[in-house]
Amino acid sequence: MNINSPKLFMKITKEKLLFYVGDYDQNNNFRILQSSSVSYDRDIISDIKKISSYIKKNLIIIEQKINYTFKDLIIILDNFDLSFLNLTGFKKLNGTQISKENIFYIINSLKSCIDSLEKKKIILHIFNSQYILDKKKFENLPIGLFGDFYSHELSFNLIKENDYENLKEIFDECNLKIKKILSDSFVKGSLKSNYNSEINTFLYINIEQDYTKIFFIQNDALKYEQKFNFGTEIILRDISKVTSLNQEEVKRIINNDSNSKKINKKLIFDIAEARIKELSNKIYYKNINFVKFLLDAKHIYLEIADKNQLEFFKDIFIDCFSSNGKFKIKTFDKVEIRELIETAYKITHYGWKTEAIPITRSDKSMISRVFRAIFN
Repeated sequence: MNINSPKLFMKITKEKLLFYVGDYDQNNNFRILQSSSVSYDRDIISDIKKISSYIKKNLIIIEQKINYTFKDLIIILDNFDLSFLNLTGFKKLNGTQISKENIFYIINSLKSCIDSLEKKKIILHIFNSQYILDKKKFENLPIGLFGDFYSHELSFNLIKENDYENLKEIFDECNLKIKKILSDSFVKGSLKSNYNSEINTFLYINIEQDYTKIFFIQNDALKYEQKFNFGTEIILRDISKVTSLNQEEVKRIINNDSNSKKINKKLIFDIAEARIKELSNKIYYKNINFVKFLLDAKHIYLEIADKNQLEFFKDIFIDCFSSNGKFKIKTFDKVEIRELIETAYKITHYGWKTEAIPITRSDKSMISRVFRAIFN
């Protein structure tokens, strides 16, 4: 197998460690060369020796198949609870020009605030999310412009220090350097922004079988996310309970594999609609964490992992989540893993247009690297 320079990726979900090896072919098309997975109990993520052993075994198999030894990897996190802070710094200009030094001062001040507020957390991502000069918003840094008052907003995505240190130790045991840690929400948001460059502010709702995640992207910056412990399975349970059909029979009806005349499909639609309306209320209509974001959002990406439910109840999902046409809904069943991994690679290799600094941890040289990342 002719491989140029394969890259190792790992997506960590709440139940599995997913390994992927990706590379570009001679036509510059990204491809997945190898993939494998390991199921694990969430509690053992802190058992460094045990989880490292799982990783080593799979890594050896992958490396033997492609005859290549990996020294580093890119991690995509989809199970750790991140926290989010959006802070704004200010600078009085009194009619002078905005300089790089002004921006440096603001970033330094905001970083100091994070250090003081979140002593047990590590910065995962920092995004430039808003630039306002004399009450006027700018899409890019207004360096060189004259004004009286400038405000600069940064969005911080944070991971618990213990979680970060555990990850670092796990991969140290495997002789792998962590090249980059990315949140799954950031990668998916970037993927959609790349596909639709004219849409840089949107809500993204991901409904899996047993959980739901919603996050908000504003000006191509990840501002906030929240998870819920319910998913599409709750719709099946409701239908099963009301109709007295077992869940397998309900699935067959939804999959159009059943000739059962026991139940009217309209009843199934009515039950699903009632539950989906309730879910949409809990997720964001009546979610106080998203009241502010709903004012700025016009578009929603709705990812529903259960393809059959999406197809069967598609109109209901769109009606319930569109708020009577207020939001433009784009539905799909699953992000293609090749696209997700390629996006993660591009972010790591080239950076992201609004990310102030591509870092996995905070240290003394951070501010100087922020400075270079913004202005280079």
